[in-house]
Amino acid sequence: MTASRLVVVGGDAAGMTAAAQARRRRSPDELEIVCFERGEFTSYAACGIPYLVGDVVHDPDALIARTPEDHRRNGLDMRIRHEVVAIDVAARTVNVRSLDDGTETTEPFDQLVLATGATPIRPPLPGIDADGVFGVQTLGEGIALRAAVDTSNVEHAVVVGGGYIGLELAEALVLRGIQVALVEAGPQPMPTLDPDMGALVADALHHVGIDLHLEEAVEGFEVDDGAVTGVRTAGCVLPADLVVLGIGVRPASELAAAAGLAVGPTRGIVVDDHQRTSADGVFAAGDCIETFHRVSRRPVAIALGTHANKQGRVAGINATGGDAAFPGVVGTAVSKICKYEVARTGLSEREASDAGFDAVAATIDAQTRASYYPGTRPLRVKLVVERDGGRVLGAQIVGEEGAAKRIDVLALATWTGMTAGELLNVDLGYAPPFSPLWDPVLVAARRAAALVGAAGESSA
Repeated sequence: MTASRLVVVGGDAAGMTAAAQARRRRSPDELEIVCFERGEFTSYAACGIPYLVGDVVHDPDALIARTPEDHRRNGLDMRIRHEVVAIDVAARTVNVRSLDDGTETTEPFDQLVLATGATPIRPPLPGIDADGVFGVQTLGEGIALRAAVDTSNVEHAVVVGGGYIGLELAEALVLRGIQVALVEAGPQPMPTLDPDMGALVADALHHVGIDLHLEEAVEGFEVDDGAVTGVRTAGCVLPADLVVLGIGVRPASELAAAAGLAVGPTRGIVVDDHQRTSADGVFAAGDCIETFHRVSRRPVAIALGTHANKQGRVAGINATGGDAAFPGVVGTAVSKICKYEVARTGLSEREASDAGFDAVAATIDAQTRASYYPGTRPLRVKLVVERDGGRVLGAQIVGEEGAAKRIDVLALATWTGMTAGELLNVDLGYAPPFSPLWDPVLVAARRAAALVGAAGESSA
């Protein structure tokens, strides 16, 4: 019997999870699995790159879960530094270019999994290609940035972009003793938060000495002898021995679009709940796709490793004849920004309004532990609920140690469509070292229930 052939494009979270899942379900005699990765690393923790740059993690190998050789030992034909440049769905082939010698081959497939990830936004600004301007999307780029910090006399750094990655890298550079300026075109850092919560993040950045430039767009980069020396905005020129771009990412869907696969309004590859694309036998997963948001009921493109691994698992099962479904996302994310832990799930107040909900928000200030227990820290919880009935639409938390993982309770409430009135009676664990008697999550739920007039709640 001739084995069928599964080709996987992309060697990180979604792609290698799909390949590993397929291998568990089918032996090498039944299924040949060929994986193409244009970089030199596979299965690594991209979320750990800021900690590598900040020397919290000392060795890049600590971020690698499986090397190419590990995958080969597990029965995968893993080919690194090979880029898939074209797909012919009708012929069931992919064209692959070796990045070492430039040769191209045509590889057949019976099933195909696309896990091409996301592409960093890199606007065509003057000087953006100068030495010392770093994008940090891959482990190789993170290692290069770490090497520049280790070996160069870096006194001033500029981070462009105030999202999760930009802020985490700004903190990493501060930890290395570098003077850091952060430029954000919008009115606040962490634009996925509502302004009142983003203001707390701005305070934390100021507290550690980061020079924050809000509502300033970058116009270009000053360059001397091929190397960056400054970042030019409408208001000033900031000195820079290195620049980190953290402007955001877009789904890397160009390869799929060129092959005729459907691409949605988010620029992500369109898939159904089985990770099937618009072409028979072709699946997609991870940062390259758009997926279903369970609250807004709209397609979204959210680049998170948590989603990528789950989607990759579903793609691997279904590419080998299984029947698994991915039910969507609520966009839960956490981050550590200086002294603050920052978390969000579901819709912000602004996003809820944009999605057409009549929403109200309850915001409370509380503490992470019982007030009398040593080490208690402040935190703020914002709970967004539907005015009619109090259904939980989303939440945000900003606080010090012990704050962020409380978002998991709120993520579950958002996921299941729980109301604030139901949430306030959930039986959460309590002991003074971990929580006040009324956990801040429950206090926020009580406040929200009162706002919408939930049964049994006449006041906050």
